Amino acid sequence: MFADNTLTPREAVRLCTLGTIAAGPLHYSQLASSVRLFITRLSGPSLDLLGSSIELLRYEGLVEPVNGEGMEDDALLQITPAGAEAFHDLMTAPLRPASDLSKLITALKFRFLHLLPAAIQAEQIDLLIDTQETGLNRLADLRKAVNGEPGYMGDWLDEEIARAEDRLAWLENLRVRAGQA
Repeated sequence: MFADNTLTPREAVRLCTLGTIAAGPLHYSQLASSVRLFITRLSGPSLDLLGSSIELLRYEGLVEPVNGEGMEDDALLQITPAGAEAFHDLMTAPLRPASDLSKLITALKFRFLHLLPAAIQAEQIDLLIDTQETGLNRLADLRKAVNGEPGYMGDWLDEEIARAEDRLAWLENLRVRAGQA
């Protein structure tokens, strides 16, 4: 964990993996695929986030095969009592305030956008729109994937999608305003 006891990206993947298997045993390939799809739908592909290994969780005694050995025979895995405890600890860790580097860079673009020539401003706004559309598409894809699952993920995604749609509309309006300046 970070010094403030918030989760590192690696621990976020561990939380995703342990939470996924806490809902019930899964085959190794199903678990790996589920975690990969969930994370990439929210944050895009990232070696930092996808570098964690189910084998490491097995070695640490957090998951165990019900039958089979592991990846090589697509074993059916289940969470262990130690894994359930680790899941609880990860789930109850405090949240960091939004301090994402991309958020900082986006804020800096808005702060200094007016200093660029109009044509470059338009290009940067289009870049921000493209980025927002990509994020919105990921959220919508994840929403479809979790449709019908128990819990609150669908509700949270609906709210995130609404925010993303509002941000996209705001950016499109900004493009029009910047073109008039």
